[in-house]
Amino acid sequence: MNKGLNRKLTLISASAGFGKTTLVSEWVAGCERPVAWLSLDEGDGDAARFLTHLVAALQTIIDNIGEGVVGSLKSPQPPSIESILIVLLNEILAIPYKFVLVLDDYHFIDSNRIDDALIFLLEHLPPQMHLVIATREDPQLPLGRLRARGHLTELRANDLRFTPGEAAMFLNEVIGLDLTTDEITALETRTEGWIAGLQLAALSMHGREDIPAFIRAFAGDNRYIMDYLVEEVLQRVPNYVRTFLLQTSILDRLHGPLCDAVTSQAESSDRLDSLERGNFFIVPLDDRRLWYRYHHLFAEVLSSHLRADLPDQVATLHLRASKWYEQNGSPADTIRHALAAKDFTRAADLIEMACPAIGRSGQWALVLGWLKGLPSELVHCRPVLCVWYAGALLAGGKLEAVEDRLQIAEKWLETTAGMRNRLEAPLAKMIVVDEEEFRRLPGSIAVFRAGLALVLGDVPATVKYAQLVLDLVPEDDHLPRGSAAALLGLASWRSGDLDEAHRMFADGIATVQLAGAIPDAINGAIALADIRIAQGRLRDAMRTYKRGLLLAAEYGEPELLGTADIYVGMSELHREHNDLNTATQHLLRSKEQGEHTGFPQNRYRWYVAMARIREAEGNLDSALNLLHEAEKLYVSDFFLNVSPIAALKTRIWVAQGRLGEALDWAREQDLSARDDLSYMHEFEHITLVRVLLAKYKSERADHSMLEAMGLLERLLQAAEEGGRKGSAIEILIMQALAHQIKGDSPAALVPLERALSLGEQEGYVRIFVDEGQPMAALLEVAVKRKVSLNYVRRLLKFFNKTEDKPPANQVLSERLSEREREVLRLLRTDLSGPDIARELIVSLNTLRSHTKNIYGKLEVTNRRAAVRRAEELDLF
Repeated sequence: MNKGLNRKLTLISASAGFGKTTLVSEWVAGCERPVAWLSLDEGDGDAARFLTHLVAALQTIIDNIGEGVVGSLKSPQPPSIESILIVLLNEILAIPYKFVLVLDDYHFIDSNRIDDALIFLLEHLPPQMHLVIATREDPQLPLGRLRARGHLTELRANDLRFTPGEAAMFLNEVIGLDLTTDEITALETRTEGWIAGLQLAALSMHGREDIPAFIRAFAGDNRYIMDYLVEEVLQRVPNYVRTFLLQTSILDRLHGPLCDAVTSQAESSDRLDSLERGNFFIVPLDDRRLWYRYHHLFAEVLSSHLRADLPDQVATLHLRASKWYEQNGSPADTIRHALAAKDFTRAADLIEMACPAIGRSGQWALVLGWLKGLPSELVHCRPVLCVWYAGALLAGGKLEAVEDRLQIAEKWLETTAGMRNRLEAPLAKMIVVDEEEFRRLPGSIAVFRAGLALVLGDVPATVKYAQLVLDLVPEDDHLPRGSAAALLGLASWRSGDLDEAHRMFADGIATVQLAGAIPDAINGAIALADIRIAQGRLRDAMRTYKRGLLLAAEYGEPELLGTADIYVGMSELHREHNDLNTATQHLLRSKEQGEHTGFPQNRYRWYVAMARIREAEGNLDSALNLLHEAEKLYVSDFFLNVSPIAALKTRIWVAQGRLGEALDWAREQDLSARDDLSYMHEFEHITLVRVLLAKYKSERADHSMLEAMGLLERLLQAAEEGGRKGSAIEILIMQALAHQIKGDSPAALVPLERALSLGEQEGYVRIFVDEGQPMAALLEVAVKRKVSLNYVRRLLKFFNKTEDKPPANQVLSERLSEREREVLRLLRTDLSGPDIARELIVSLNTLRSHTKNIYGKLEVTNRRAAVRRAEELDLF
């Protein structure tokens, strides 16, 4: 707002509850210019009264100004408003200093004469004067002309809504709650930063014990939210506008012709434009103002009132929307509204026809939601839908009901085949809409059975059913054949034959891509990169990830499903190369894209990747917390998870000296040095070696060392035979450390030299540096023996940089100012927000600005996280 003082007008226009008056009040408190304030109400619609009150406001900062104007207004035949304004403007021109006039709640003004007066005032505004208007709807002023001439500063809902950091400060510091980052994020998302919504949510939380449950349930039917919006919005609009709002509340997107169809009225485009200008909690979705949506909480309030006031219309409205979307080529919206209208037979027909395209796009969760919305008896008589149901359940990790759905479909196939042999007509009860998909059912059933067997760990059954697909399906039916080949590749991966796994899986994914299943092809790139990483071919893995992103870009969707997962994978590679900053940036990019661009497994993989970065930075407690979060989010899928989260946590316990917890893990997993070895459990057995070596160091129990050394020999042989260079490097490192623990440095150099030779080829760093000072000591010996000299010297530089952790100020996107450091130190105390403001002798608004900047620079959203991050960066 300060920057706008050199312009004529500052317009603050937003719906009720966005803090317009509060913002202007706090700005005025710190403004160096005198401020005249006029709060308007319904009675100020008379031009004479408006001008009288305007002069009275000016007289609070300029004695005696406008006395002649007031006298003229009281005369029996007052002069024209233009003449009165000319007199007032001449008086203002004589004022020797600059000032501000605030017109608050201008939406109460519904007078062309007053609008015209304000236009005249702006056109002839003296340079000493700046005008501020706060309003719920745009005034009838030439805003376009003012904007084009550079005379206008605008603040709208998007500028006023709270960011997560501001919401955190408001809820925790000002209101005095103690919410977690996730709870604040959830509330900020639900309210879309609407300040009144956050305040009403906070009011509702007082006295509640189960805050997380309240936040999950917080919606537009909250009584405080409903009362506020009814009183401030719905009761203030004409009945025809209220009816339009209620009827269109069934839509998640608003478009003129669509609203015409739903309401059976014309001119909806003009109505939407009017609602936007009136700031009726409506959000434009495109620059051309063709599509809009209601604010989420407002939509829920409208929906609640629709059900209460017009219950008989709800199904009809949804049916009209469904038919409009069907005519305009939007299957997903067509089906959603058909289900909402309870037109289940039509919905089932639509779903059956839509599933092939939706399945190819990887939107299995959408398919599952549709099918769950249908009555079960309606699905059971449709074999095609039964198979799609099985596929959606399988993709969602809900394995228990997959086989049941496949068997129902299979029985229909057997029944129709028997009748065909007996020249009888098929049972009338069976319904098939998509004849082509019905003919493909045997192959589809075999594909899903192969996938189910793979997830359950039954490799022979996976091979059996995948081979059956290849026998049943013609060569030109790319999707099932490609899926079968990919599943055979994944079966080889589980068996530890990585070369065969990569070859088969790459062939399968190439065939799937021919079918147009691009998300599956991108997902395949993730698995192929994982295989390359296991083979120790990090550069090939990075190339594979980049090809996946390029594939998404080629199809015009750089944020296609699966791309978020790719950024997580790339982060892991950058972390291994010790480029922690780039690794972090890739994770942030993945998160910024949103969950809709990641497969279900991406959430837990993201937390694991961030935990590995924190571990590399030396923050083991933070790494453990992230792994705990990952554990809650874990979802199994077709791809092999060879690094279980429990084993990752155990490695950190070992590094922390928490041997008891590490030993408990080994007992719970029933692991021993005498186990038969498999690729599936290789990571866990290497972790067991770490536990045994830690036990030897703690207790000097010789049997622990003997078990560790024997297990390492067997693990190394298995890894080398399977071409798993990544595992081989780590095993060789463990052998070197084991010899070092025994005090035999010459023996330690033998496996270390082999590990260095393998690691140098692909630029491994963290696999060595993560071992800390014991490895640094060994590398110093290697330098003296001139072993891989250049590579070892490079590795040692990373140790000397304390694991290459950048200085605190380099970690920050921007350096903290001295004032921000002072605020940060006080945030570490028990002082409340107002107390800190008093301590610093600043306004609460200024403190909020400092805190917002600190949160942004530290990349956190609340006070506790800011203090914790500052401690990690040694900022205190």
